[in-house]
Amino acid sequence: MTLLVILLAVLGLVVLINWGKVNAFLAFLLVTLPVGFALGLPADRLLAAMYQGLGETLGSVVVIIVLGAMLGKLVADSGAAQQIAAVMIRAFGTNNVQWTLMVAGFIIGIPLFYNVGFVLMVPLIFSVVYKYKLPAVYVGLPMLASLSVMHGFLPPHPAPTALVAQFHANMGLTFVYGLLVAVPAIVLAGPLYSRTLRGIVSRPLAGFVAESLPESALPGRVNSFVSSLLPVLLLLGAAGLRLVLPVGSAWGPALAFLSEPTIILLLSVCVATCTLGLARGKTMPTIMDAYGSAVKDIAMILLIIGGAGALKQVLVASGASTEIAAGLQGTGLPPLLLGWLIAAVIRVSLGSATIAGLTAAGMMLPTMAQSHADPNLMVLAIGAGSLLLSHFNDGGFWLFKEYFNLSVKDTLRSWTAMETIVSVVGLAGVLLLNWALPLVAPGLAHH
Repeated sequence: MTLLVILLAVLGLVVLINWGKVNAFLAFLLVTLPVGFALGLPADRLLAAMYQGLGETLGSVVVIIVLGAMLGKLVADSGAAQQIAAVMIRAFGTNNVQWTLMVAGFIIGIPLFYNVGFVLMVPLIFSVVYKYKLPAVYVGLPMLASLSVMHGFLPPHPAPTALVAQFHANMGLTFVYGLLVAVPAIVLAGPLYSRTLRGIVSRPLAGFVAESLPESALPGRVNSFVSSLLPVLLLLGAAGLRLVLPVGSAWGPALAFLSEPTIILLLSVCVATCTLGLARGKTMPTIMDAYGSAVKDIAMILLIIGGAGALKQVLVASGASTEIAAGLQGTGLPPLLLGWLIAAVIRVSLGSATIAGLTAAGMMLPTMAQSHADPNLMVLAIGAGSLLLSHFNDGGFWLFKEYFNLSVKDTLRSWTAMETIVSVVGLAGVLLLNWALPLVAPGLAHH
């Protein structure tokens, strides 16, 4: 019954948004209410779950997305994105633009949360697209595949880090195994798969595409790279200091505060306001107008992400995720495959990769105690499952659709298919490692 209700909810979203042309935020509200009642939630708990889901989802991303959009707008308007794109393309050539952006996404994706990386890198993608007249999805998907895989597979991202702790896995080994699994997943889902998507017509949001400036009007290369990538540099610097400082150091709390993505992005916006704005002759009112314009461009995206969060929380509050996972436990599948499958089903049902990963971990802990599965590989199997089939109930789906200004059909064909390839290749990589490790490194197996 629960699965039927969730299936009808997804079909309802498809009909309202695709056929009825209803605004996606309204569609989420119109679907969430009947779903909550159908799953047995009384009216007061249903409304409380909706408000909680909307508030928590926006609370965790709204400041990051708004500050990232402001920084992205300034990076685009000042010509910094154009300068970065020109340097990268000159270094690696237009024929290798996908691989260039994929590697950039891989490096940036290690320290940055997905939403932060997305809003920071989109202006760079669009700058390359417009300057070299290339298809936006073809160019952008490899970089976003990198960011997505880092988010789902590797510490220090929230779900993998929490799973390492829950399964008492080894953080270093999980990271190394994660890299071995991540690289083929990114290559297949990014540069190789996106070659089939050259025909998709995408007209990216105008707010994130600056007019092409003459070479003489561009900011310097060092200024462009440092100002644009300052969040990455600050995060890497903070992570390095935390490794060097002794445990219990008095600097620990201050460093933890400064490592928060919100603080890092706020500092980055302040620095860029000076280096890419005031220092280059722009007035403060002009810069603030640009920031206001950036927020208008993403207002509807924020509402849609909040709507997805409301539906997710109603499904969590009703116990749907626990019921689905419990039903799958009696299948007799191998532990790694079962972990992937539970995470995948919850991901498809609820939309959140983090919720899917943490719920699956809770379900798999009793099974792990009775099996000999490698805890490091279990973290990766669940991480891979949590990325499967991103669709209407996932904020990432709407970020991609709205920023790239695509139809629902083209978003499913590009974004959803890319996430699914990443998930399936990730599972294959985990199973291959599980088979190979006892043969090539028996000392590491089940460490």
